[in-house]
Amino acid sequence: MAELKYIPGFGNECASEDPRCPGALPEGQNNPQVCPYNLYAEQLSGSAFTCPRSTNKRSWLYRILPSVSHKPFESIDQGHITHNWDEVDPDPNQLRWKPFEIPKASQKKVDFVSGLHTLCGAGDIKSNNGLAIHIFLCNTSMENRCFYNSDGDFLIVPQKGKLHIYTEFGKMLVQPNEICVIQRGMRFSIDVFEETRGYILEVYGVHFELPDLGPIGANGLANPRDFLIPVAWYEDRQVPGGYTVINKYQGKLFAAKQDVSPFNVVAWHGNYTPYKYNLENFMVINSVAFDHADPSIFTVLTAKSLRPGVAIADFVIFPPRWGVADKTFRPPYYHRNCMSEFMGLIKGHYEAKQGGFLPGGGSLHSSMTPHGPDADCFEKASKAKLAPERIADGTMAFMFESSLSMAVTKWGLKTSNCLDENYYKCWEPLKSHFTPNSRKPAGLNGALLP
Repeated sequence: MAELKYIPGFGNECASEDPRCPGALPEGQNNPQVCPYNLYAEQLSGSAFTCPRSTNKRSWLYRILPSVSHKPFESIDQGHITHNWDEVDPDPNQLRWKPFEIPKASQKKVDFVSGLHTLCGAGDIKSNNGLAIHIFLCNTSMENRCFYNSDGDFLIVPQKGKLHIYTEFGKMLVQPNEICVIQRGMRFSIDVFEETRGYILEVYGVHFELPDLGPIGANGLANPRDFLIPVAWYEDRQVPGGYTVINKYQGKLFAAKQDVSPFNVVAWHGNYTPYKYNLENFMVINSVAFDHADPSIFTVLTAKSLRPGVAIADFVIFPPRWGVADKTFRPPYYHRNCMSEFMGLIKGHYEAKQGGFLPGGGSLHSSMTPHGPDADCFEKASKAKLAPERIADGTMAFMFESSLSMAVTKWGLKTSNCLDENYYKCWEPLKSHFTPNSRKPAGLNGALLP
């Protein structure tokens, strides 16, 4: 596979044209009476026309045929996609899933769309407020099929297997330890090369942004220059009556047939694009004195709500870093949170759960449900010598955090058959170290604490 090219930068105004058709972008206007190369002009709007300039999202596409050239959409099988958050009764317990099983290609071919499984979510698609978390489990490429989402943006986190993604803006290769965002309304198709698995955070009605840095300053966390946007690429391919466009609309799936590939955009310009990001480029901020900083310092992208400082969803990672905090219990502290926290693991072992929490699995700690290190982690960390140490080498855990109280689907609790019924047992060995007669007790290793 030839190396793909990208445009760097987050949220930039960009322009790109396939080098096979130089000068395909109109000069000085967006929709001339006749476009260069006799192309069609089509605008893709990701925001209301009258949004403030700082939040206005749109791109102009110059294509061989407009996207309207298709037969009527018809309802198709939903598979395991849902937005019904009342399928099963609420469950406030700590939930953990073993690695989700990928179907064997020798038994049944499953592509990205047919392999989508909704795990949990909250909110309402029709009012453009909410989110869903999906798992994708596939073993074959999408052949003469593409997908677009009328409901929201997809933040895709591959865990096993790389994704070769065709979009109307160009091509991207997204591998484990990278992410990509396909924004609302953008058509895409995914090729895979093996049995493939990953996670998706879908947000309705808002787009992902870089978090504000506040006193951190102008630089740090995910830097804008490290986000990559595909360059224009087109195919002029006829598929008489045989190309299927799949649309997710109000949580339901629909399909329409057309005679040509939808990836026929010769040139484009704008600021509403798909993009990818390598998690290794994240600049970690951490405590260098004492105490454990809140996980918000690890936020890569945020989808804001109307309440200042409160997100519909945050995408947070826990990358390799140095731990140097003095007089501090260094793993994540015990916690009850008004937010809902779904965690996944791309590779390695999460520092607070050395066993049981595995790559390709996940956990959900719902609003105000207590969670924290397992008993073994607590004992070891309480006795550890507090020298500078590398944390999470060879590991990448992440969190989808939301202000909404998420409900788990029937597939997540039952059909997947991956729910770990023994998760609660990791805290059962916790024991009291209370010393009522000594305010300054010895540490758990017998040494006198300072």
